[in-house]
Amino acid sequence: MRTGMSALVAGLLLLRLLPALPPVWLLWLLPILGLMLLPFRSYPLAFFLFGFSWAGISAQSALDDRLAPQLDGRTLWLQGQVVGLPDRGAGVVRFQLQQAESRRSELPQRLRLGWYGGPELRAGETWRLAVRLKRPHGLVNPQSFDYEAWLLAQRIGAAGTVKSGQLLSAASGPGSWRDGLRQRLLAVDAHGREGALAALVLGDGSGLSVADWRVLQDTGTVHLLVISGQHIGLLAGLLYGLIAGLARLGWWPRQWPWLPWACGLAFAGALGYGLLAGFEVPVRRACVMVGLVLLWRWRFRHLGVFLPLLVALVVVLLLEPLASLQPGFWLSFGAVLLLVLIFSGRLGAWPWWQTLGRAQWAMAVGLLPLLLALGLPVSASGPLANLLAVPWVGLAVVPLALLGTLLLPLPWLGEALLWLAGGLLKLLFMLLAQIATWLPAWLPETLPLWAWLLVALGTLLLLLPAGVPLRSLGWILLLPLFYTEVQRPADGQAEVWMLDVGQGLAVLLRTREHALLYDAGPRFGDFDMGERVVLPSLRGLGVAQLDMLLLSHADNDHSGGALAIQRGMPVRQVVSGEAAALPGMLRAEACESGRSWQWDGVHFTLWRWAQATDGNQASCVLLIEAAGERLLLTGDIDSSAERALLDSGLDVRAHWLLAPHHGSRSSSSQALLDAVAPRAALISRGQHNAFGHPHASVVARYEALPARLYDTVEYGAVHIRLGAFVQGQGLRERARFWREK
Repeated sequence: MRTGMSALVAGLLLLRLLPALPPVWLLWLLPILGLMLLPFRSYPLAFFLFGFSWAGISAQSALDDRLAPQLDGRTLWLQGQVVGLPDRGAGVVRFQLQQAESRRSELPQRLRLGWYGGPELRAGETWRLAVRLKRPHGLVNPQSFDYEAWLLAQRIGAAGTVKSGQLLSAASGPGSWRDGLRQRLLAVDAHGREGALAALVLGDGSGLSVADWRVLQDTGTVHLLVISGQHIGLLAGLLYGLIAGLARLGWWPRQWPWLPWACGLAFAGALGYGLLAGFEVPVRRACVMVGLVLLWRWRFRHLGVFLPLLVALVVVLLLEPLASLQPGFWLSFGAVLLLVLIFSGRLGAWPWWQTLGRAQWAMAVGLLPLLLALGLPVSASGPLANLLAVPWVGLAVVPLALLGTLLLPLPWLGEALLWLAGGLLKLLFMLLAQIATWLPAWLPETLPLWAWLLVALGTLLLLLPAGVPLRSLGWILLLPLFYTEVQRPADGQAEVWMLDVGQGLAVLLRTREHALLYDAGPRFGDFDMGERVVLPSLRGLGVAQLDMLLLSHADNDHSGGALAIQRGMPVRQVVSGEAAALPGMLRAEACESGRSWQWDGVHFTLWRWAQATDGNQASCVLLIEAAGERLLLTGDIDSSAERALLDSGLDVRAHWLLAPHHGSRSSSSQALLDAVAPRAALISRGQHNAFGHPHASVVARYEALPARLYDTVEYGAVHIRLGAFVQGQGLRERARFWREK
């Protein structure tokens, strides 16, 4: 049985690695082949084919439910019901619409929408909306969140921006009740931590600030403020322990067998908590795992401790094969497996403090390979922070918050408990902020496969019981984490990355021993591309510090992320075409025309128009030459600044040209293109941007040269080996079945 279930899981998980889905006819043929194998007792292969077929059919169904290509970028009137809890922040309401209908076209079952300056929406309301719809599309960078995979796992078939709307019917249903409860929670006095209480009780993290999330990430405690298996399991454990304790003291009715009652009430409590939290995929996964563990405890303990985990894995993947696209799936099952490995074979009972410490040690070491594989930050302070925060939240805050929520109808009692829970949370965040300041999260560079395998083997050895031979060898096998040599360009060559930052610009230039970042991406309210995209990508590429941060000019789409870059890593020098106009605390030197220098055999030259009358014209232009191959980065200069550049006497001939101003109609004049004569052009822009970049006439001029266009919307981040005279590579060209090409 275990062999067949393991083969089924392998087939279901193979979906995560596929570059493309097999044809639909083949997916339907595979179960038939599996049935034909059963008489020959080839059970593992048959179950593998069943799992792979089911996962593929489910994924294809989700892909087929995406917005039709002909509707991409169009505005339609539609109507549907708001589901989940709408999120309001930075002047925009974000929400999901289910079973959307339009008279003109068939729409996906679920949409993710944003309404800038929109009204206060409630879950369960039905709206008629004018929406500009877009097919699922995300930024693709060396080290960043895969938004397209997340959308597919949520079975969201389109995103969009609301232009206007009309309320058709008031809120109704369970979603409306949850939304009303959220309003009650946000209205109580909880020492300013009302949003954190809503996160713990309802799974709604919209009330947590960016600073809160940063503290949680730095200390490895995000799981404590997001309803997960830990919260569900904790409540089930408390209820189970309560009944077991009453039975041990003789206070439980003898005519009621305590074990089935303990398991049944514990599962009922876990299920109720899950429904309160919205019963999304991670919560459903947790309820399945808790239910199977309780069932094992009640009737099937003789079958071994690993069986419930295997059955839970099968059930979760059969119910939602796309769960494997989410990092939380791997981390939750990985954490449970580690706890089983640590505690299942122990002899005798450990004191509670040793049990808690051993669990945190297992999480810190054992999850390291998974975090590296998923490209997630590693919190060095996580074991210490969790040693404090897990019992704090689990044994004090969560019970108080749930009990206070349950007692809200009673005068003052429920609010008093929530006030106390909020005070404990406020104190906890103060302590976590101090720990995060002392030891923030670490995002290691991407490891080669051989180094990752050594680290994985090292963590496995360290988790073995004390006294096992060669256990201490695990510490040596972890050394590749710190001493893996970054692949650097050869002398005289440069590595160039144009990052995918939407409607903005960020270009990394790295020689053998130096690194320069040309622009830092935009910042939109609390969403900072510098922090979310550029900084993780730099670290993932092995860049530990910047020798120069060159901001072409002060516009937000070029300098908005600069402060996050400066906070996140050492920057030796900041230079800008608009040094005096930069935002915040940035201090920069002025860009000086004619300034040139050499790093590791690569030549750099600056130019700026002294007579510029606006920020775009004042952009600092950078010319790079490596082994005779040249790249010209132009910022947002317009045709007038282009003419001044040509009249300056600078030799602008280049093999690669960054299209000025994202391909705007006011730039990329024919005179500039004739003088530069590029063989390839780079365009950094956002999909369906409001400016219409790149303009059709500009694209036509580049194609007439001819010059190959590398557009971040089509290619994602673009990698160039300057000095090698080879074509660029876009990360979107690396096939993933869920990714638009």
